[in-house]
Amino acid sequence: MIYSITEIPSRYAETDQMGVIYHGNYPTWFEVARTDYISKLGFSYKAMEESGIISPVTDLDIKYIKTIQYPETVKIKTWVEKYTRLRSIYRYEVYNEVGDLATTGSTVLTCIRKDNFKPIRLDRYFPEWHAMYADVDKRNQAGETFEVKNGIL
Repeated sequence: MIYSITEIPSRYAETDQMGVIYHGNYPTWFEVARTDYISKLGFSYKAMEESGIISPVTDLDIKYIKTIQYPETVKIKTWVEKYTRLRSIYRYEVYNEVGDLATTGSTVLTCIRKDNFKPIRLDRYFPEWHAMYADVDKRNQAGETFEVKNGIL
């Protein structure tokens, strides 16, 4: 898998009454990690949105394995599990400070036009992004594994 690692310090405001990170914060952490992954591949949600295309989450799955407590810093491993011109499936593994797997998850995103909410094909609107994701998907299917850092594959 072609993945990135994103470190996120937990914040006190993210805890529940038991002193652990509240389960509702994980989708936000996934978003932070996914945006970081996309940035490391050399792309920008902001640029996409400025062109009138948005990319909403259409499905979210989370499995909680171990608790994370404040003030742990987590590491989130993110990769594209499956890519088509219409949809991307991102996978996440959240590791606690001692390196134990604490949470897994996935999100499905589809690119749509902001003005009419109709799906678009990534290859027609963002050919460079499509080429990169197609390459990442091909490498993932071939079993390659390495961390992407700042646009370097």
